[in-house]
Amino acid sequence: MALLEICCYGIDCALTAERAGADRIELCAAPKEGGLTPSAGVLRKVKQLVTIPVHPIIRPRGGDFCYSEGEFATMLEDIGFIRELGFPGLVIGLLDEEGHVDLARMRQVMDACNGMAVTFHRAFDMCHNPVLALNQLTDLGVARILTSGQQQNAEAGLSLLRELKRQSRAPIIMAGAGVRLSNLQKFVDQEVDEVHSSAGQSVASAMRYRKAGVSMSADAEADEFNRYCVDGDVVAAMKAVLATAKPAA
Repeated sequence: MALLEICCYGIDCALTAERAGADRIELCAAPKEGGLTPSAGVLRKVKQLVTIPVHPIIRPRGGDFCYSEGEFATMLEDIGFIRELGFPGLVIGLLDEEGHVDLARMRQVMDACNGMAVTFHRAFDMCHNPVLALNQLTDLGVARILTSGQQQNAEAGLSLLRELKRQSRAPIIMAGAGVRLSNLQKFVDQEVDEVHSSAGQSVASAMRYRKAGVSMSADAEADEFNRYCVDGDVVAAMKAVLATAKPAA
């Protein structure tokens, strides 16, 4: 049965995902940025309250994955903090100016992780040569690669996902980006070992009073009275599909 990882933005999402049957959590902040490093408080509370494996993301900002010296130093500090808290793994990705895996820095990351399971995230989908990157990440000893097959969503990238899985015994190839209940069987049919999903929904704020004409967002069109939450019913339904589905003959 394929493993189900749920992307969670905060403690409430993480608890919902666990109750609904998720196998593992990728813990992030800032969904509109595509996921940034969670705060110290979130990390501590999730470690205290969530019992399934949680892998926090190490990403200091949105945008590309080519980082300054200061940003990389911050990432190493965050790795040390997450390791000290006792998390079993983390999620990270670094590229150089030419779109290749930043091998020198990834070696430092692997040393800093000191045995923690490392997922190389969708920076892989922005790399120049996915086959070369797979070989390099294999040599580095990463546990898994989260990828959409270098397409906007994993369903469109199924052909590359299939080829990567064929070539790789380790690391695990985990399909992510646009994986949802409605297309989950397609990944089962390809015998994908792990899938990554947000399984999310937009939930209206509990606030009744809403101040007009004032926004905290740089995006004037942003709706600040809605927030992203994990949908526990969707997580449970996806888990049920994975538990009962069989690959296509």
